[in-house]
Amino acid sequence: MVPILMLLVAWGAAGLFCVRLCVAGARRQICAPRESGRQLTLYEAAFLSGGPRRVADLALVSMHLRRRLLLAHTGWATVVDPEGRDEVERTVIRAIGPAGQSPIAPVRASAAAADAVRAVADRLVAAGLAVPRGADMASAVRAVRGAALLVAALGGLSLLASGGPDTTLLWFAPPLAAALGCLAIARFEAHPYGSWASPAGQRLLEACAVPGDGATGDTLVTVAVCGVDAVDDPALRAALASRRGRRAAV
Repeated sequence: MVPILMLLVAWGAAGLFCVRLCVAGARRQICAPRESGRQLTLYEAAFLSGGPRRVADLALVSMHLRRRLLLAHTGWATVVDPEGRDEVERTVIRAIGPAGQSPIAPVRASAAAADAVRAVADRLVAAGLAVPRGADMASAVRAVRGAALLVAALGGLSLLASGGPDTTLLWFAPPLAAALGCLAIARFEAHPYGSWASPAGQRLLEACAVPGDGATGDTLVTVAVCGVDAVDDPALRAALASRRGRRAAV
């Protein structure tokens, strides 16, 4: 009885996550660019590369480099100039609050969830450069990998529960083959997997169609495309380090 229950769980996990991967792949493929010769803004490049949190990081770094915000290596943000240049920057200032100082982690989280960042996402989806909801290939592939490991583990437990070789062990082969087959197809058809950019958006990012103007502009392009960890300034990296951010958020 126990092996049968394990088999049902294995089939359920493999079937559910394989369907999710297929749906994500289908939605990803229907994203077609609707604008030719388009150049990405920094916020758009940040979203396609790293999602809403990357947009928030870019706004924080931009304001810091232009002396409108002070990001301390201790993980605190202090407002220097309360006038933001755009709606994303104004969202950051509002997230810091009237005191003019706040830990960076909640500011980043609040800015990433703000309407201004969602507007960037909606604009990219409408242009066919970002994937719509339900088309996140990266998370779908991770889920199918987990399902494959679960099926293999359940097969091993079934073998132990039966006390030796048993024909029921062969019943775990079809769900495992289905999961591995979906992974192989996804690898061939959709690799590299992107959580945010559609195939057209990935091609635009690879072409580096992002404006930069001098050292500050180049740094912002680096943050947008590669993230804060690629920045040369160790104090800035420390201020926005993910580990520090998680501790501050607790």
